[in-house]
Amino acid sequence: MSNVLLQGISKSFGELEVVHSIDLEIASQEFIVLVGPSGCGKSTTLRMVAGLEEISDGMLQIGDRVVNDIAPKDRDVAMVFQNYALYPHLSVADNIAFGLNIRRVKKPEIKRQVADVAQTLELTDLLNRKPSELSGGQRQRVAMGRAIVRHPKVFLFDEPLSNLDAKLRIQMRAEIKLLHKRLGVTSVYVTHDQVEAMTLADRIVVMHDGRIEQIGTPMELFRNPANLFVASFIGSPPMNKLSGSVTVKNAVPSLDIGHGASIKLRSDSVSSDDHGRSIVVGIRPEHMNIEPGNGPGWSEIPFDLTLVEPLGSEALIHAMVGDTPIIMKVETRNEVSHLNDATRFYVQAEDVRAFDAETGKALDFTVAG
Repeated sequence: MSNVLLQGISKSFGELEVVHSIDLEIASQEFIVLVGPSGCGKSTTLRMVAGLEEISDGMLQIGDRVVNDIAPKDRDVAMVFQNYALYPHLSVADNIAFGLNIRRVKKPEIKRQVADVAQTLELTDLLNRKPSELSGGQRQRVAMGRAIVRHPKVFLFDEPLSNLDAKLRIQMRAEIKLLHKRLGVTSVYVTHDQVEAMTLADRIVVMHDGRIEQIGTPMELFRNPANLFVASFIGSPPMNKLSGSVTVKNAVPSLDIGHGASIKLRSDSVSSDDHGRSIVVGIRPEHMNIEPGNGPGWSEIPFDLTLVEPLGSEALIHAMVGDTPIIMKVETRNEVSHLNDATRFYVQAEDVRAFDAETGKALDFTVAG
């Protein structure tokens, strides 16, 4: 297995720079997910690792080799594409074995490796079929089998589940995670779906406009987003954002969000320069309760209810705090009628995040517990 190192990697098309000097170190056997909206540069970055796009500037290293000028076939990586890229006239077995045949591996060895991979991916009974006779999930497993049989140093996945329906995506996510656990191959996975990123990744790389916004474990990004973009992109529903300011009353600083609501800060957490500072208060839908919490550190915020969406054991409550729409995710206790009477939510101080209104960067204010 190999680590992957990107140092100052940039990509330009003419005068247009689409990836801006990114640095990323991927450990051996790690599962890294590049996530971000369309056009953020994640697929371009993956294609540079694969050798399918020329690197405009910077250094790319796989294992102990700098591979900037090494052809894709010699980088010892295997790529799984969004559109499967199977040969329609070949059987499942021949599709899986294609790379081995090109390298002129002996037939008995090809047969053995194909059988092993087919067993791992539950494709043994499908080896004689053509791609047109398979479901979308089966085709994707064949594409993965073709990559696995090469025993590469690095797996590259380019939005491999985008063409599948929702139920099949969930199933294939689990299969990919189990496969990585079994094989332990360094993997780089690209998706625009933050749920895929959260469920699959050892670490997530959030990209925006060709730059890396934040790198961290799924829970690090969920609990402590570095800026408003990450806060909005990670989490479903996304983090609620309420405009406010830093105020001081009776020597006690707080985050004032209007409507008679504020969240107390520790007295030593702000400087005199912060007084009156415009901020954005971020609160995850999961951290908003419609029943009062016990003990200190809770804040109460009134709202106007607009809609309740039952989801079974949970419900989404849509409401307005002043002119700002918010969404809360609460437990239903198998009944939703009582939710229509809710008029305020309660949030624990430790679950509140603050961001600079101008730059969007997270602030290190410490709330009072």
